[in-house]
Amino acid sequence: MNRAGLAWLIITLSSAGTALAGTPVRSPLVGHWVLQVDKLTMMPPEARPKRVDLEFAEAADGRWNSRVQIVDQADHELHSESTLSLDGTPGMGSGTYSVDVVAATMPAPGVLVMQFAWHGQPSSTRIYTVGEDGKTLTETRGILQERRHSGHAHRLLLARQLTVDAQPVGA
Repeated sequence: MNRAGLAWLIITLSSAGTALAGTPVRSPLVGHWVLQVDKLTMMPPEARPKRVDLEFAEAADGRWNSRVQIVDQADHELHSESTLSLDGTPGMGSGTYSVDVVAATMPAPGVLVMQFAWHGQPSSTRIYTVGEDGKTLTETRGILQERRHSGHAHRLLLARQLTVDAQPVGA
């Protein structure tokens, strides 16, 4: 191979490598997920919500959009929405659910970590993970609760894991 051909090959491969390295990977979290409320065995059936919908989308400017809608037993709807960068920078949450500040990171395409706050106080951390089959979403939730014991208030971090055993709607 002559020098001109070798130079062309090196430039072509370098350009292709650079283009492929910069190609974003679509997260398997993107889509509409519905919680299987009958599987919420940690709460009695009368305390379970009637429906919980989670919707994740990539926003136009590289940010991440999350929407949650909860319908309780009395048919009251709670919802929350946020559009954030995925670098942990706090952003505003809106809606009727007790969230007004949210921060998020995505350490891997199928893993989303979100920290929620309400009126300046941390309220919960949620980790969303898509199973290898792409059909199961697991939410691990850590909440900070205050409990009283012997007249003293203690703040405890409680962790629960929920599995959204469903395909994304429309998949």
